[in-house]
Amino acid sequence: MRGRWGRHALGVAAVSYIALDYLRETNPAMHARSQPLLWGVLGLAVAVRTLWYRHWTLELRSAPAFLACLLFMLAALCVEAVAVQFVTAVLGLSWHWSTPPLPDTGQWLLLALNEHLPTPVVEFLRAHLVILNHYLMLFLMLAFSVAFDIVKPPGLGLGARYMFTMGIGRLVRVLTFVATILPSARPWCAYARFRVPEHPHPWAQKFYTPYASDPNKVKVLISEDKLYAPPLEYPPEYVPDWGCMQFLVDLLRPLEPSGGEESWFNTLKRAGGGCNDLIFSGHILVSVLTAMAWTEANPGWSSWFVWACVLHSAQREIRERHHYSVDVVAGIYMGILLWRLTGFLWSCKDEGMARKAQWFLKMESKLVQAAKDGDVDQIRSLLANLQNVNRESKMSRKALAVFGVFIVCLSLGLALLAFVWTADG
Repeated sequence: MRGRWGRHALGVAAVSYIALDYLRETNPAMHARSQPLLWGVLGLAVAVRTLWYRHWTLELRSAPAFLACLLFMLAALCVEAVAVQFVTAVLGLSWHWSTPPLPDTGQWLLLALNEHLPTPVVEFLRAHLVILNHYLMLFLMLAFSVAFDIVKPPGLGLGARYMFTMGIGRLVRVLTFVATILPSARPWCAYARFRVPEHPHPWAQKFYTPYASDPNKVKVLISEDKLYAPPLEYPPEYVPDWGCMQFLVDLLRPLEPSGGEESWFNTLKRAGGGCNDLIFSGHILVSVLTAMAWTEANPGWSSWFVWACVLHSAQREIRERHHYSVDVVAGIYMGILLWRLTGFLWSCKDEGMARKAQWFLKMESKLVQAAKDGDVDQIRSLLANLQNVNRESKMSRKALAVFGVFIVCLSLGLALLAFVWTADG
């Protein structure tokens, strides 16, 4: 009964958080005052509840995998950040402004529905009900609910699976949008976000530009399968001195600054988002992974609510032309597939029965022999060992307390950083 009511309470908390956070649209001043208070209450509730948490040894066992997955995800995000700027910079700003968006029937459908659906429904579909930060908070609420005995521990195992799947998804995403560069559905995006040259990179000057506007040249290129057209004349490339990070110059293509030389880090962080990182939506990946985690760890009406949020976010990504429809579809099925492939890090299934069955297979011959010999003491000893199969190892109370404080502070700190770094979407 406690588990069922706990699951309902977690769902109510998730719905309430999203509903209260919508004050950012209706009453920004009240939202600015209430959001820190809401975060503080949630953080305090988790911190207090962890004083009675009984599975710290399981968390300790999952800590190395958690830290390894955290580092892997951060590395994947760094690779993605470089790739996001590269796919825009390599073709130059002029190409992005002059190249029209691709035809998208999903966008056509939403525009057609605007003409036929009631106005309140259209306004509901347009509303920014759920943003990226909400999916991160929904996952944190799910992971920390292990302290309330709602989700199967360890919470660090669930977090490790989420971050590892996220890292894999980000790397797969990089492979897709770097392999084929699509024009943005927002032609002004590159001018608004990036400070890169107007002309294409020498790589594009050699392999793409001479053949891009002439179908006959493309036909000859295919038949001969070798370059034959001379590149056009363009201004020289600016090459700053970035030391050991010099290889990033060709990828980031900085402009010559009017003042002092700009570092590679400042060049990279200035964009605040991508324009041509298409084919596979990163925002939808985050939302789907959150929904998959809820579906597995806390099935029921609350997980259906999260999936409804995913669908609302998906249509808004298309409606606002952050992504094409194909990007959203690919993000949904890739998120589902990747989550299914990473169950070895954490699973809601009861592994205790499997371990007991494995123990029985190993000890079957000894039990049979003890029964034949009538050795009651041997049978009792073997059954006592069975009771210890799923028992958590004991550690000193002081060591567990130090570990618990460290993990709670680390998790809450990472959550705060994630909210700050993703504040712009």
